[in-house]
Amino acid sequence: MDNLFLLAVASFGFAFAMVPMYNIACEKVFGIKLDNSANAEPRLAGAAVDESRTVQVHFDGSVNSKLPWQFSPNQASMTVVPGKLYEASYPARNTADFASVGNAAPSIAPNQFSGFFNKIQCFCFTEQALQAGESKVLPVRFMVSPDLPKETTTLTLSYTFFINNAATAKLSAGAAKAALAAP
Repeated sequence: MDNLFLLAVASFGFAFAMVPMYNIACEKVFGIKLDNSANAEPRLAGAAVDESRTVQVHFDGSVNSKLPWQFSPNQASMTVVPGKLYEASYPARNTADFASVGNAAPSIAPNQFSGFFNKIQCFCFTEQALQAGESKVLPVRFMVSPDLPKETTTLTLSYTFFINNAATAKLSAGAAKAALAAP
């Protein structure tokens, strides 16, 4: 029983440590700005809008083979004006007969322009838990920077969902405890 408790504490600690490591990896390694602060939208309100051009944003979604989910964008692409705020969504469905937790890893292509793609609100900032057979629509709010080089006319936002084994185990353990406690 002590080993199980230590495993649960270590799993929690590891999952807790993943958030800052993920933020560091996204911002420092991949150049993706993660701005989920409360003051993100007011700054957007004052952002310059470049009405003189548009950028085609393509959307892609995939799931690692260990996560029993279906996940894809609601639309293949969107034409956006740099400096304006937009929203896209990705439906996700757990196809397994058990609950699971996933984390999405975003990427922008071409990679050298990822710093010009700002996600304001994103499901990739948090763990996503789906019960067996549950479906959920996951939104992402974003803005393409008006500073994007003019010759760049196309960007691709791609997500890959991976299973979060520690969070899935914790979710399953909680469900098992609740089932045992039920009269």
